[in-house]
Amino acid sequence: MPCFHYNINLNAFLRKVARARRSVLLLDYDGTLAPFQRERNHAYPYPGVSGLVREIIETGRTRVAFITGRRAHELLTLLEVTPPPEIWGTHGLERLRSDGSYQLREIDQLTSEALRQGLRWLDGLGLERLVELKPGSLAVHWRGLSIDEIHEIRGKVLLGWLPLADRACLTIEDFDGGVELRTPMGSKADVVRTILSQVQSDAPVAYLGDDTADEQVFEAMQERGLRVLVRPHWRETNADLWLRPPEQLVEFLRDWLEACRSHYDGTSAMTFTSTAGEGYVIREA
Repeated sequence: MPCFHYNINLNAFLRKVARARRSVLLLDYDGTLAPFQRERNHAYPYPGVSGLVREIIETGRTRVAFITGRRAHELLTLLEVTPPPEIWGTHGLERLRSDGSYQLREIDQLTSEALRQGLRWLDGLGLERLVELKPGSLAVHWRGLSIDEIHEIRGKVLLGWLPLADRACLTIEDFDGGVELRTPMGSKADVVRTILSQVQSDAPVAYLGDDTADEQVFEAMQERGLRVLVRPHWRETNADLWLRPPEQLVEFLRDWLEACRSHYDGTSAMTFTSTAGEGYVIREA
């Protein structure tokens, strides 16, 4: 295993969660809480994850919010968490509150027309089976295809998308398993900044993500909270902590739940120890 250097004392952070009246747990979904699947509607959470998230919410001491590129209601179906959690979908363009109320940011006409043209371009390439159309966004998924097929598809897609992005001031972003044409109006980092502005400055906050897109969130958080990279294999990151799913992910959520239930008052030693594989890969500050 490579040598990793981090600046987070995990036990100290969890003790802070235990002391706090209210903490914040921010969660990406695909690749973080659920393994990638070629069929996107089969991407269910790792065993045990939904139950732990539900129990954390039920303690009433953690605001749990999902921040995903998926449609908000689509994620709700996969999670099967009752009562429903707070979900920010389509990179923050959608917000589904825990009370069921729903908000969608208005998409301007120029963006909508550019996305329609982008969709027609994909139809002309015969890529309908790979397309996901969302508010303010158009994605092509190629998970499961060969490297040669991916390179060929990506080149053809960008040939039509680049002029559209330039004219309509859209962004083209690669993600793990595809490429997306979308409005820059919302982002996961913007959602996190919004949530951070709504909570006490001393509230413990953690964000769990896996993709290169989550690096924008890690950068936005700076020293504000715990930044956790969740993926089977290491990559360079701005995160403070790396967890291998599913074992270490589940252990982390269990420790968070234990912290919420403990009501730690700071008068005694309180240690959280992971038993998942090699444990948490960190250096204590």
